[in-house]
Amino acid sequence: MAKKAKRQTQRSVTTATPDSEITSTPGSSRGIDRNFNPDYSYVIKDLKRIGLLAGFFFGVLIILSFFL
Repeated sequence: MAKKAKRQTQRSVTTATPDSEITSTPGSSRGIDRNFNPDYSYVIKDLKRIGLLAGFFFGVLIILSFFL
């Protein structure tokens, strides 16, 4: 059985720029936007519906397993 030849990969080296060299426009901030408040009520409603349907179908399968 022949040995497999190892393939060498070249790693690219990237240089990071210091924060002092990055120019930012006035008014832009790197911080977290404190006003961001998404509404996920529709997701919770969908998850409840999925859970209810899954429970119903598992119940149907259990009941059918007694008759079949």
